Amino acid sequence: MRVAVVNEPVITSSDQSGRAIYDATVHSVMAALQESGHETLLCAGDKELLTTLERFMPADPQGRPSGMVFNMAYGSKGEWRCSQVPTILEIAGIPYTGPSPLGAALELDKVITKKLIREEGVPTPNFRVMRTGIESIGDLRFPLIVKPRHECVSLGLQLVQDANRLKQAVEETVTNYSQDALVEEYIEGREICVALLGNEEVEVLPPVEHDFGDREIRVITWEDKYHRSIVEPRKICPAQIGNDLATRLRDISVATFRACLGRDYARVDFRIDRSGHPFVLEINFSPSLHNTHSYVRAAMTGGYSFATLTNRILDLAHNRYFGAGLARPNMR
Repeated sequence: MRVAVVNEPVITSSDQSGRAIYDATVHSVMAALQESGHETLLCAGDKELLTTLERFMPADPQGRPSGMVFNMAYGSKGEWRCSQVPTILEIAGIPYTGPSPLGAALELDKVITKKLIREEGVPTPNFRVMRTGIESIGDLRFPLIVKPRHECVSLGLQLVQDANRLKQAVEETVTNYSQDALVEEYIEGREICVALLGNEEVEVLPPVEHDFGDREIRVITWEDKYHRSIVEPRKICPAQIGNDLATRLRDISVATFRACLGRDYARVDFRIDRSGHPFVLEINFSPSLHNTHSYVRAAMTGGYSFATLTNRILDLAHNRYFGAGLARPNMR
């Protein structure tokens, strides 16, 4: 099958941090698809996307698509940028991996995500939305986490201990990111993520714990995610947890996936407080597929190779659109 891997366009900017990791991941995905016999094309998620796809995978005489997209683009502009490529593909009737336009928008809006999952009884830290930092914090208790409402990879995340620092952090968020600040209670305890794979039936992969050791800052930062920290948290997979907690994490992860319209694959991030109670921080419908990152670590512990994981994601999307998976050898 023809598979177009859609990535982020290269934007001329002084901030190219993380681009090398992202590009390496994209090329690893292409290699995995080629290993399974697919014809691939790398193309940018920009205004020329449909023209490029029409040349690579023209529709058949009945108007049916002759290929699929493996979507690795996050969008470049606007509050709902993650929805841009899915929306273009929906208009053209081209099948693709990952969330729908609405699901992608929900993923990027941390506030709406938290409201949705709370409606389903899913525990998440208490929170407020702020623009100035002098709004009432109500029953929130310090320390607090401040982060932009519509960002990812821990961009702009700050841990604050008092009202003065809160005001400064909110002002910085609004100024630097031109968006609201999400202010939520910091949960002291363990950080664990759960990787999901599937649609009607969701496979819950082994949980991954981020072990902070003796580190003073016990949150996952942007520097951690792009391997810039002096002391990066150690990933432990499978996380050493009891059966009761494992069951709760599994059930809560699937409930979060359903509430936020998940498709194909996702990662749910948790904090576990000192009493053993889990709280959902957020869900990521496009978790990094870099071979050192948590989603791939969980999949490999669960018995997948990188190639079989990549092709499994494509297969799940194919089944959603066409009612059948792609014919290929045993996936594991």
